[in-house]
Amino acid sequence: MRIGAHVDPTDPLAEAAARDAEAVQFFLADPQGWKAPKPREDAERLRAADVDLYVHAPYVINVATLNNRIRIPSRKLLLGHAAAAAAVGAKGLIVHGGHVNAGDDLAVGFDNWRKTFAYAADCGGFPLPILIENTAGGDNACARHLEALARLWDALGDYEVGFCLDTCHAHAGGEELLGLVDRVKAITGRIDLIHANNSKGTFNSGQDRHDNLTGGTIDPELVVAVIRAAGAPVIVETPGGVEGQAADIAFLRGQLGAAA
Repeated sequence: MRIGAHVDPTDPLAEAAARDAEAVQFFLADPQGWKAPKPREDAERLRAADVDLYVHAPYVINVATLNNRIRIPSRKLLLGHAAAAAAVGAKGLIVHGGHVNAGDDLAVGFDNWRKTFAYAADCGGFPLPILIENTAGGDNACARHLEALARLWDALGDYEVGFCLDTCHAHAGGEELLGLVDRVKAITGRIDLIHANNSKGTFNSGQDRHDNLTGGTIDPELVVAVIRAAGAPVIVETPGGVEGQAADIAFLRGQLGAAA
């Protein structure tokens, strides 16, 4: 099982070495901005590395919304980030499930996701796996509750789509971690990546506030149980920089019996 961390994008491989990580996740552009990612000068070195790479799409992307001024640029930006992520040899592009505004029909949001994959198919298809991530908050979210996730997967049935399970988001979003992997796989058939995070927010608080694995409001043994059941690669998105994340990676290796 490959274990790593979300790191600064300047030199992801150096960040991996500093944490003794086998995988890294990073942004290719401002996560709060709409600028397209630029080609990386270290792309060849990244592709050749023995570290598994994952790219997280900007937070501003929301392909579900009924707002054309956000949805249409979101589709284009997602496709651009997919191409840029493939260029550095990433194994997947993680994107949040998105939401519709209050009063809007959530069914339209699910269909907008379908249209996003149709749009990509018309452009030659996504060049790497797109991993939709569950989210912590919002009453109109497409991937907070499992009921909504099931409707989303039904809408995307004609397309290959992956799933990233965030333990903090699930807990804060109101989904019990005990038995969660089986419930998710009954819907998606797969879990491609785990975001292993504890939660500063309480159960069903809707707060997306990550904590280190042995802190927060989640029993760390539950996070470990999720990882063990999923059998997927793991990325910690926890605070504390190199020291905090290295400790979380070491904790997981110790609990899972993985070789250091």
